[in-house]
Amino acid sequence: MDYKLDMSMMFQIHNALVRDLRQVVRIASGTGDDPAKLLRAALGWELFKKFLVVHHQTEDDILWPALRAAVAGNPDQLALADALEAEHSVIEPLFAEIDAAGADPDHGHQRFADIVDEFAGKLTGHLTHEETDGLPLIDLALPPEQWQHFAAVHGQRLLPDAPTYMPWLLSDTGPEALDRILTKFPPHLATAFREQWAPAYSAHDAWNGR
Repeated sequence: MDYKLDMSMMFQIHNALVRDLRQVVRIASGTGDDPAKLLRAALGWELFKKFLVVHHQTEDDILWPALRAAVAGNPDQLALADALEAEHSVIEPLFAEIDAAGADPDHGHQRFADIVDEFAGKLTGHLTHEETDGLPLIDLALPPEQWQHFAAVHGQRLLPDAPTYMPWLLSDTGPEALDRILTKFPPHLATAFREQWAPAYSAHDAWNGR
């Protein structure tokens, strides 16, 4: 689909979330070492949680209210905006449940894999719903200045974490796509990413060899 609004960063974020979700599922399905312990010890798990929460909170604070205002006269479109926001409320609590199961030495292993499966299903379903129905509606209904405002607030909230956020976001991105995405960032951040942050991030094993 061709969009009037620039959706490239939204798709980049979704791709990063799906990439990390595969790692989470892979670790949780392991049969050797304690999967819950391995996940809790992974830097990638902490970054995944942090950046997903920031993304969803900014959508809740900025994007969905603006979209609801733009489609207020259309009940079906308004219901879609409400549904996309409501899906957030059943995804993020599962973080705490996954961590709690991982911290329970007696019975946590019995529910850990099931909670991860539930989380993976809900997040995958939400991202698909957003890309299939939500983004086309946003592109149709939201004025460019409001979309740009959402992007600006999202970027501002992540600015303190830029040294880890940008390498996390752009991990496994091919050279041509990387060049395109970096043009979305201020030049001094792009330079810092190439010269400092990406090399430092690549020196860490975010998923502990998994």
